[in-house]
Amino acid sequence: MRHLTSLFDLSSQEVQEILDLANKLKAETKSGTRNPYCAGRVVTQVFEKPSLRTRVSFEAGISQLGGTSIFLSAKDAGLHGRETLEDISKVLGGYSDIIILRTFSQKLIETVAEHSGSSVINALSDDYHPCQALTDVMTINEHLGTAKGKKIVYVGDGNNVAKSLALAAGHVGADITIAAPEGYWLQDEFVQQATTEFSSLKLNQTNDPHAAVQGADVIYTDVWASMGQEDEKEKRAAEFAEFQVNTELLDAAGKDVFFLHCLPARRGLEVTDEAMNDPRSIVFDQAENRMHLAKGLMLWLIRQNS
Repeated sequence: MRHLTSLFDLSSQEVQEILDLANKLKAETKSGTRNPYCAGRVVTQVFEKPSLRTRVSFEAGISQLGGTSIFLSAKDAGLHGRETLEDISKVLGGYSDIIILRTFSQKLIETVAEHSGSSVINALSDDYHPCQALTDVMTINEHLGTAKGKKIVYVGDGNNVAKSLALAAGHVGADITIAAPEGYWLQDEFVQQATTEFSSLKLNQTNDPHAAVQGADVIYTDVWASMGQEDEKEKRAAEFAEFQVNTELLDAAGKDVFFLHCLPARRGLEVTDEAMNDPRSIVFDQAENRMHLAKGLMLWLIRQNS
């Protein structure tokens, strides 16, 4: 049984297969063709965290593929003590071809994958956001021809998005630099794991965002305080003040740089209105691609397990 709990679950060849399938399905959708590749299939989404793009991209995606989506809140699913997680996993697995989880705990996702008997997709945990990173590569490929050999600069907290982006860079042969205040870099243990998995990965970290973006092909940011870190918002806003993505920072990279943001954006904090609306911003192409990537990933998993 194949899962996507993190990008460590996939080979680089498999990443390419998923991207190719997502591109094919996107082309079909844009041409007005919607083939029912997943007719009769059921995906169940269980979310502890609120969502716009994640929920709608998977629901719209499986609908376009001819399948059905069921949505449960954490309370609906009984994740917090009504019954054991192992029992919940087995019940949901009996009803679902794919279980999609958006949670705080990475361990919860791994436990459901172990016990459900159906494919599990990590739609976000505190540790990883693999669907977003695959979407990011898809979007970079569209606008730059290929992500291979390109320089991606992530400006902001070394969080779940940054970690998954680094792994995606390893899979496709891109270079990545993290620009963040010291103390917010990717953890040494993760860096060691990533560079062991991808021996050719060029992963750098710096506290100088303007130096980091020199020669960048892509500048990327995310919120400074993620869900669950609300009590740190003021502290982080002060510490990250010099790491805002604005037109000055984009200009330091050059006129051909592209700007990405996984959204939602806190305009006026990690990014300015001007940067979001700049012609170099491709954040809404990126957001739409969440659905096309979700379709490719779901169909790939179903075919792998058939």
